[in-house]
Amino acid sequence: MKVIHYIPSIDRASGGTTAYMQLLADKLGRLVELHVVSHESDNPVTLDNCRIHYISPFFSGRMKREWQLMIAKIGPDVVHVNCCWMPGCAFAQKWAQQMGVKVVLSPHGMLEPWIMARHYWTRKLPALLLYQKRAVLRADGIHATADSEKDNLLRLGYNDKIEVIANGIDVDKIDMKRSWRRNREILFLSRVHVKKGINFLIEAVAALKNELDGYCVKVAGEGDENYINELRQLAVRLGVEHMIKFVGGVYGDSKWELFRHADVFVLPTHSENFGIVVAESLACGTPVITTKGTPWQELETAGCGWWTEIGADALTAALRKFIALTDDELERMGRNGRKLVENKYSSMKMAEDMVRMYDKLRR
Repeated sequence: MKVIHYIPSIDRASGGTTAYMQLLADKLGRLVELHVVSHESDNPVTLDNCRIHYISPFFSGRMKREWQLMIAKIGPDVVHVNCCWMPGCAFAQKWAQQMGVKVVLSPHGMLEPWIMARHYWTRKLPALLLYQKRAVLRADGIHATADSEKDNLLRLGYNDKIEVIANGIDVDKIDMKRSWRRNREILFLSRVHVKKGINFLIEAVAALKNELDGYCVKVAGEGDENYINELRQLAVRLGVEHMIKFVGGVYGDSKWELFRHADVFVLPTHSENFGIVVAESLACGTPVITTKGTPWQELETAGCGWWTEIGADALTAALRKFIALTDDELERMGRNGRKLVENKYSSMKMAEDMVRMYDKLRR
């Protein structure tokens, strides 16, 4: 089987979608002939077990011809389009379907209610009217990463041909921490963006300033410098600037060391379709606090973290519970998290499920 994945960017700064493409390509490329089509960027990641093609961006006026020539040359059985809202995604789908190729769309959480509501009148509604609604309606299949994302997509009423395939990680290549003695460190690691709720973390730390005396809160990730400065100023206003450390983007072995060294990982996000960093933290044996804007209710049922309401008050309450734990209790939670990821969230299972979805489309 030949499969083309179109993704607007495989740059490190693109965050979760790039990480997803890296993990999927490594395993999916062992099962099918995989081609990944994207646009050039400053800091692209490497992808294994696939061939990468770069084409001109949508607004260059050359994308359509280059894309159609590539489809004609490769002859894919399925095209899989990743992401929404950028015109190139919708038109890559349209042009492939005009050539008789079946297309799967992965919104990657970009059709979730919080995202839809943000800049709705100025950005989302015009895009929906011009191209995005039509793209979702006409997709031959939609890939959701969790039941919660599927439910939200069904509520839109655009397309009910939805398959749920959870994201996965290469857990066998990730070492679990060996000690759960407290390092007095709290970690946030993701794209630094208003969606991620980092302000809630800073506010919660301020509310627990005395209880968290001696702790360092590391904020790892790339983002807009103006927004990062806003967060720094918030920390200053709340008197916790000495506790908050912005460390920038961290990758490779350094990223895994951050996860292992942290006592707890916090993702106080407004919305995630999956949140691959949650699985990565659990694989390292580090318990997680995240919100009901993610599909990670299993943190509580599996005994490896806290799944809270969105906001500083709920995060403060969860951090207070974390502070009260003994080292033995932290270890128990850490081992529970590793077991959950090993059993449910492997990248090979994700790839195998993708192939089954593609096979259904070809029938």
